[in-house]
Amino acid sequence: MGTLELAGVSVPVIGQGTWHMGEVASQRRAEVAALREGIELGLRLIDTAEMYGEGGAELVVGEALAGLREQVFLLSKVYPHNASRQGMAQACVRSLKRLRTERIDLYLLHWRGQYPLAETVEAFERLREEGKIGSWGVSNFDLDDLQELHNLGVAGCATNQVLYNPEARGIEFDLLPWQQRQGMPLMAYCPLGQAGQLLRHPALRQVAETHGVTPAQVALAWLLRQPGVIAIPKAVEPAHLRLNAAAASLQLSGADLALIDAAYPAPTCKQSLQMV
Repeated sequence: MGTLELAGVSVPVIGQGTWHMGEVASQRRAEVAALREGIELGLRLIDTAEMYGEGGAELVVGEALAGLREQVFLLSKVYPHNASRQGMAQACVRSLKRLRTERIDLYLLHWRGQYPLAETVEAFERLREEGKIGSWGVSNFDLDDLQELHNLGVAGCATNQVLYNPEARGIEFDLLPWQQRQGMPLMAYCPLGQAGQLLRHPALRQVAETHGVTPAQVALAWLLRQPGVIAIPKAVEPAHLRLNAAAASLQLSGADLALIDAAYPAPTCKQSLQMV
């Protein structure tokens, strides 16, 4: 498994997402088992949020981390309406309780809300000083948002987590290059697209057949062709976990990339940030 440095820690370039976990009680055992198996496979970065299942995903993660906490780089995200000085402190304590841990390694603002960035950053820094979080970052920030944050004179933002896959390439025009110049890793959520349409596309299927892999592995390898990118796919089936882990070693050729570019062209102008 390849790694890169995130918030001063070496983390795998493929982690585990948890969106939609913790929503159905009958799925909980399988979700917990999947996260634990993923950790064994080297997918030691786990991403969750208080929004996912209204805390349900954090409960699943907390159960999965029993006895394994020191092996995992743990992320969670705070709702924008909780991103005030007092609100974030309270939200973080609730997340820590659900996650059964004393510290969240990386705590993100899920998206921009009503509170000034300066107040949110102050709340993050207070949590960091108290040892409740290791570092902080943002999610769903476009370039102008990151530049506003940068202009505050605070150097603590560790990452920006955004939608990124062949169907959603707008960030390649300006946001991704800016983060790469700043040395700020980008975390790609929904790296396999939505509703399965991406993985059924003939271009990805053709590349997959060439390499004897799956379209999902092609999509992950396509993301990781970019330096400074981390993918956080969600998987519950053991077979999918193993395939995700193996995708880190897949190298796509120039011909492969050209085929995908023809199906999903790179942006030639500024695009609005896509979100789900």
